[in-house]
Amino acid sequence: MTTETTTASLSCYTRMESPVGPLLLVADASGLRRIDFVNGRNPAQSNPEWREDAGRMGETIRQLRAYFAGELENFDLPLAPQGTPFQLSVWNRLCEIPYGETISYGELARRLGNPNASRAVGLANGSNPIPIVIPCHRVIGSNGKLTGYGGGLPIKEKLLALERRQLRLL
Repeated sequence: MTTETTTASLSCYTRMESPVGPLLLVADASGLRRIDFVNGRNPAQSNPEWREDAGRMGETIRQLRAYFAGELENFDLPLAPQGTPFQLSVWNRLCEIPYGETISYGELARRLGNPNASRAVGLANGSNPIPIVIPCHRVIGSNGKLTGYGGGLPIKEKLLALERRQLRLL
């Protein structure tokens, strides 16, 4: 994953229908910047400064479809999320959680070298601008229960079931 903190212009977007609802994909020359759940907690809308360009999102769409079909476990896309250095470190660690596995916020904080930072890790996890590809859905409560997710808990549950091969989405 490319990690940047500079503000590049978010130049293109497209919408994609998916088994977890419509997604808004946003990228620029640096890579994929956002995946927003159109019907999530904060309904996504395109910015008037962005240009609609589904062609530039072809590989992202192909890989997302393969993931939803259970045929892709690891994404290979240029990513360019924007965040603080701490958020970027959390998002990088999220990418290290293997497909089909989950960890707790506390465990993620330990992996970052700060076992007392589980709340901060939770906030960074919840700010992940590229869900699904940066697998924030793989982080659960220390009691094994599902906790918040930008697309809603039913979507988090579907993604985890897909990865455990308990559900086919396509």
